[in-house]
Amino acid sequence: MFVSTVSAWEIATKYRLGKLPEADIVARDVITSIEGQRFVPLPVSVAHGQAAGALPGFHRDPFDRMLIAQAMLEDMTLVSNEQTFDAYGVKRLW
Repeated sequence: MFVSTVSAWEIATKYRLGKLPEADIVARDVITSIEGQRFVPLPVSVAHGQAAGALPGFHRDPFDRMLIAQAMLEDMTLVSNEQTFDAYGVKRLW
């Protein structure tokens, strides 16, 4: 199972803004949390950035757009409850 760099960025950002206060342990040390679960970090590439920027405007959140682009380019299933993702044709679990 992969965890996108974007997810680490989003968790840390939302924690800092007070939108995810329950994510204290994860937000302070995302790397250890990922490794502790035996997940594999998925870096962001230039191709991911280009694809995210080129996506049609169904979804405006930049974090989500990057996750969608990564799922599309890497042919991965995206774990999310965001039904809006379905408009992009990505495989989604949850």
